[in-house]
Amino acid sequence: MASTFIELDKKYIANIYNRLPIAVASGKGAKVFDAEGKEYIDCMAGIASVSLGHSNPKVLKAMKEQAKKIMHVSNWVYNENGATYAQKLVEACGIGGKAFFCNSGTEAVEAALKLARKATGKSGIIAMENAFHGRTMGALSLTFGEKYKRQFEPLLSGVKHVPFNDVGAVANALDETIGAVIVEPIQGEAGVIIPDEAYLKELRKLCDEKKVLLI
Repeated sequence: MASTFIELDKKYIANIYNRLPIAVASGKGAKVFDAEGKEYIDCMAGIASVSLGHSNPKVLKAMKEQAKKIMHVSNWVYNENGATYAQKLVEACGIGGKAFFCNSGTEAVEAALKLARKATGKSGIIAMENAFHGRTMGALSLTFGEKYKRQFEPLLSGVKHVPFNDVGAVANALDETIGAVIVEPIQGEAGVIIPDEAYLKELRKLCDEKKVLLI
C-alpha cells in the first residue's frame, strides 16, 4: 500500500524536498503512523500546523460544528469568527492595532513587506544573517544564503543583512532608505538560535526612536 502511493507521489508531484523514507497514513496526538502501523513521534508537529496534536478531539469537534454552518466565505463579506478571533489576537498582544490574516508565514512576510513600503514610502529593509523568511520572491530576498537564492536572482533590491542578536549592527545599517527591520524572535533554519533576553526589547526601542517599522 505504502509503496503504491509513494510511486504515485514520485510520478505526479513536483517535489522540491528530500523526503524521509516514511509514508505517513494517520496520526494521533504527538504520534504518526505509517501504512504498516509503525509508530513515529512527530517532532515537527506537521511543520507547526498541528501543535495541539493530530486528531485532537476538541479541534475535530470545532471543525465539524463549523463545517455544518458554513465552510468558507469571501473577504468581501463580514464573518463572526474572523472578527472575534481578531479581537482575541489584538487584545492578547496588548499593543492595539488590527489583525491581518494570512495562509502561511511566507504570505505574512510578503504582506508585511508591502505594508512597510506603503506606510513608510521607503523600499529599504534590514534583515538578519542566517534568517529564513520563505521562498516567494519578496520573502526570498530577505532570506539569507545563496543556496536558496542563486537560481532566482535578481531579487528585491535594498535589502541589508546584519548579524543576528546585535542591535549595534542594525543601528549602523540604518539610513534614510530603510523603512523596516525584520527579525525572527528565534532563528529556526539557522539551528534554533535564541537571542539575548534584552535583544528584541532594545531592537524595538531603536526602531521606535528611528521611526522604522519592526517586523
